[in-house]
Amino acid sequence: MDRRIFIASVASATLTVALDAGAQQSGKVWRLGSLALGSEPPDGAPPAALREALQALGYVDGRNVIYVSRWAEARGERLPTLAAELVGLKVDLVVTVGGRTTFAVKQATSTTPIVFVGAPDPVGVGLVASLARPGGNVTGFADNATALSAKRLQILKETVPTASRIAILWNAQDQAMTLRYREIDRAAQVLGVSVHPLGVREPDDFEGAFAAMDRDRPDALFMVTDALTNLNRKRVLEFANAHRIPAMYEFAPLVREGGLISYGPSYDDMFQSAAIYVDKILKGAKPTELPVEQPTRYYLVVNTKAAKALGITIAQSLLLRADEVIQ
Repeated sequence: MDRRIFIASVASATLTVALDAGAQQSGKVWRLGSLALGSEPPDGAPPAALREALQALGYVDGRNVIYVSRWAEARGERLPTLAAELVGLKVDLVVTVGGRTTFAVKQATSTTPIVFVGAPDPVGVGLVASLARPGGNVTGFADNATALSAKRLQILKETVPTASRIAILWNAQDQAMTLRYREIDRAAQVLGVSVHPLGVREPDDFEGAFAAMDRDRPDALFMVTDALTNLNRKRVLEFANAHRIPAMYEFAPLVREGGLISYGPSYDDMFQSAAIYVDKILKGAKPTELPVEQPTRYYLVVNTKAAKALGITIAQSLLLRADEVIQ
């Protein structure tokens, strides 16, 4: 969904409600916490898509809402401390990005509502009891990347039909990312290709992964995205492009930065949906009453400029299916 269309439509539909709510709760200033495993952005604020959607619902930064944000800079060991810090600041709700951050906040509080965005396989990793009835103080929007792994591998194979050996780069320290790797491995057997596992646990491990691909060059690369790999994405993009290795990424921003192809949901879409859940909870809904939802739309993005540099011709059938073609 186009962010501007979403913001305009929500603003129009909720203007009267927002004004009424403001009159009823005059003087109330909500404290919204946010926790992410990634790096702090230049503005030190939560994602713009979340803030803009909340503003359209009547939450104006500095007037009736204050954002309290923390980032772990890809250091998972910091999450428990940061989560406890947010809870200690008496925030009314915490928006988390990813599964590990959500676990950290869930362990820090059983009462403060949590709305997560992009938590992979929340039932499989034990984050919620079920999608329909999450239970406890946690709900949100799942990134069903584990189920998407097979589809992504299929698209990569379609992009590079001659590929028979595919390197998989993922954070081996993260249980959810390992679940994705295993699903890719299973899909590879069905597609008749072999995988070259390249698990990393910290930034220094990337050089070892690159060296392994130098020694035994794969036909293609599949990068599983989490905070660790995303923070090191520039290194991965530069290596893949310099060594002319076609690569599949999970999200569009990496393709816009020079990657070949991606297939997945939009985090902006999920943040916009999360804003609606935040609004409902602040107005009295319980997290356990709000089912965990999954993305309903996935975007195929192809970079034909990158394809040309790699010496690859993208099939016309794939280009016609693409939601965005970067030239």
